[in-house]
Amino acid sequence: MFDKNKSTIKIDHDEKCSGQALYTSDIVLDDMVYAKTLRSKHAKAKIISIYIPTLPEEYYIIDYHDILNENYVKMIFTDWPVFAQNEVNHIGEPILLVVGPKKEEIDRILEQIVVNYEVKEAVFDFSNSKIQRGFKKGNILLAQNETAFTFKETFNTGYQEQAYIEPQGMIAYLDEDKVTIIGSMQCPYYIKNAVINTLGYPSDKVRVIQPTVGGAFGGKEEFPSITACQLAVAAVKVKKPIKMIYEREEDMLVTTKRHPSTITLEAFVNKDKQVIGLKANVALDAGAYLGLSGVVLARALLAVTNAYTIPNLDVSGDVFITNTVPNGAFRGFGSPQMIFAIEMFMHHLAKDLNLDPFGFRLKHLVKQGDLTSTSGVYRDPIIMDKMIQKAAEISNYHAKIEQFAKENTFKGIGMSWFLHGCGFTGDGESKQIKSKVRLVKDENDLVYLYIAAVEMGQGAKTILKKIVADVLDVENDQVIFDNPDTDFVPDSGPTVASRTTMIVGGLLARAAEKLKATWQKGQYQEVFEKYEQPKYIKWDEEKLHGDAYPAYSWGVNVVEVEVSPITYETKVVGVWSVYDVGKAIDERMVIGQADGGIAQGIAYGYLEYMVHENGVLKQKNMTDYIIPTSVDVAKTETIIYDNPFPFGPYGAKGVGELTLVGGAPAVALAIENAIKKKVNRIPATPEYIMELVKK
Repeated sequence: MFDKNKSTIKIDHDEKCSGQALYTSDIVLDDMVYAKTLRSKHAKAKIISIYIPTLPEEYYIIDYHDILNENYVKMIFTDWPVFAQNEVNHIGEPILLVVGPKKEEIDRILEQIVVNYEVKEAVFDFSNSKIQRGFKKGNILLAQNETAFTFKETFNTGYQEQAYIEPQGMIAYLDEDKVTIIGSMQCPYYIKNAVINTLGYPSDKVRVIQPTVGGAFGGKEEFPSITACQLAVAAVKVKKPIKMIYEREEDMLVTTKRHPSTITLEAFVNKDKQVIGLKANVALDAGAYLGLSGVVLARALLAVTNAYTIPNLDVSGDVFITNTVPNGAFRGFGSPQMIFAIEMFMHHLAKDLNLDPFGFRLKHLVKQGDLTSTSGVYRDPIIMDKMIQKAAEISNYHAKIEQFAKENTFKGIGMSWFLHGCGFTGDGESKQIKSKVRLVKDENDLVYLYIAAVEMGQGAKTILKKIVADVLDVENDQVIFDNPDTDFVPDSGPTVASRTTMIVGGLLARAAEKLKATWQKGQYQEVFEKYEQPKYIKWDEEKLHGDAYPAYSWGVNVVEVEVSPITYETKVVGVWSVYDVGKAIDERMVIGQADGGIAQGIAYGYLEYMVHENGVLKQKNMTDYIIPTSVDVAKTETIIYDNPFPFGPYGAKGVGELTLVGGAPAVALAIENAIKKKVNRIPATPEYIMELVKK
């Protein structure tokens, strides 16, 4: 029987620790040349002319004139250009590439290029809405008529930088008439489809290969498609392998971040002090182009009630275009912004009602059979009451709340509870992704996994191999999982949305069961499996109505802090977490994900500060942009509960995003508890805390 406590050493452990792993920057091809980008110096401008110096032999300019088909990056919308054409809409927007054999000469050419602009007025406020989404549940007017008390509050969240270890990087080359892309990525087929669109090539003339990837956190979901399209165009023109690796400063200045947000919530409370209605409005800053922002908005809206049941809702949101660097995918995908807001809001609402926040929130806690925010049904067992009790026990939460209330020591503790939907929203898996997996057994009875799932440090290779080996009842070494290559692997979907183990792992488990049932020793066999939506899921994408997710993972975070009364710096002194991820395929690996996720989520709440000034990001390196080091991470205790999901492999649900989304409200509530002032924006920096204390 499957044993979660029998942990497996990561299969890429040795090669990474020994330095043998080949990242994009390590790959060298014969006759390789290099590329660097000329970028806009203005937030909004018309390009009048470009002066190009006489180029030495073997040096090239690549710009929109070289696009063979469409000059936009294929995502959801068609507004994000591969190269600027006639205008620029944010500082750092790519105008052209300089390609050649020597980087020093490329830099010299870039310095000599002169772009003449007609500067236009840039927009930095929330005035240019391009996407509006919303939904209703119940009858908000009826709730308003029965209201005895209303409460309204606005929350703000800032940028967050992914800060992956390996910066963005791509290589493109021609293999006869086929374009091949190698690079740091999460989604090989996103890149393949984008390059096909830009070149106008048939599918069999574009190949994408994933090397070792040094972290992503969503930052390598859509952005690599941009550099891949640029280099694909360059490779067709130059006819040589081309490498482009961003330096850290360039990476931080021009790649996608977590969307800043403004969220306004208004509660309608009846005479029994029950929240019977909630109005919510979410404003997201997309930056200059829409990219994935519409989907991020939808995910934020769906999380509006978090782990609470509120019968009547009126939820709306906007995506605003500003002349700043485009924002995009980031671990949690809209949920962290909303979960911060609703957790703080419920706490503040209880205080205004002169109620104990813990008891008030518990009174509204979701139960199995309740309706979700979008009027779907929570069908699976919910064990949050047990998880909350356990988190309170191991952190000594209630005693510390009482103790800190009596003292003026600037010590505080905060507890958040939360959910996260697993997989793509609604019918996204069945109608858009349509995942397929392939298992091949060769004559030596070695089993090969052919899927597009990317190992980026989270342990996907190890976990998915383990699932197949366990189903087949063979040794782990008998199962082979190489990095994806689109010439061989079917499209099993992107490595995003807490779907890899639950969706792809589930498909692999079913494929392995078929292979086991038909196993013929010493003979070649091939098995395919494709995703089929559980029949109970009913979803209306236009109305955002119905079952938004096939399953939910659940969590509780407790954070204890000390705030300096002199510098107002926050020190995290303890972290306790309890999670329901269905079934931990490998408990040690889940805890590794959890420890990393909570550190990133807490840092979002108090430490990671990034702003722009007239479109220029002021934090452009790891000195200016502060992320937690080992010194900043407190002692962490994590408990994993079993609550198997019937459609996941061995009952597994999502892990990666869940462990981030509760960190920010937990640390913000702890800071609030310490300073006895309401916190309405994150990160809660020392400057912001000083403002609150001195008011």
